[in-house]
Amino acid sequence: MASGMYDRFKANLMNGEVDLGNGGDVIKVILMKEAHSFTSTHNVIGDVDANELDAGGGYTQKDKVLAGQAVTQGASTKWDGTDVEWAGATFSTWHAVLYDDTHATDDLICTIDFGGEKAVAAGIFKIKWHVNGIINLATAA
Repeated sequence: MASGMYDRFKANLMNGEVDLGNGGDVIKVILMKEAHSFTSTHNVIGDVDANELDAGGGYTQKDKVLAGQAVTQGASTKWDGTDVEWAGATFSTWHAVLYDDTHATDDLICTIDFGGEKAVAAGIFKIKWHVNGIINLATAA
């Protein structure tokens, strides 16, 4: 299992086809079953959504919008957002996938691997983004 950015996202970013700033594109977060495997050549939500968690137990498919998007410029420029959570949750998940819902094809951005099963029972499931952001661009080749 691995985390990573999808190739299409990197091309969209460099072609100016995605806006990650405040008031930019609508970015959504979905949770994935254990069977999900990051493959950088996947392009659109249809390539991965067979492994999205089933609806129920406090989880609704494809409805969690990433709020508070911000890009912070610096030696390590970062893209971040407000932590996301699901209340009244009873489920297990292994990964999160972020995708750009503004694109007609729902282009994939990245997969976050939780490093194993994360389970919650009748509680709040929360993804707390890293202090360095969801995506951090630090160097050029």
